[in-house]
Amino acid sequence: MEQPNQSYINSLSGGDEAFKQKLIDVIKSEYPEEKEVYINNYNAKNYKLAADNVHKLKHKISILGLEKGYEVAVAYENNLLDGSIDQKEEFEAILDSITNYLKIL
Repeated sequence: MEQPNQSYINSLSGGDEAFKQKLIDVIKSEYPEEKEVYINNYNAKNYKLAADNVHKLKHKISILGLEKGYEVAVAYENNLLDGSIDQKEEFEAILDSITNYLKIL
């Protein structure tokens, strides 16, 4: 499974350590709640709201340099809007890799 790309995060910050830390802090503060809300909406079979949550999560995925993960999130968001759950497992595996990454930061 694709892992967050620290060098990509470094490049986003332009070498500014304070900005890099701000990016990481935003992910650490927003990601867990966004993931939980997504899971709750998915479990309630409210796929339109779950798609909105995936939309927010895909931006965190992008910041972390997960290119394949971003592609999966885009496709999964569209699937949910169409009422399909295709790519759920792939998407949730990406979320798990982010959760594990945040534990070591």
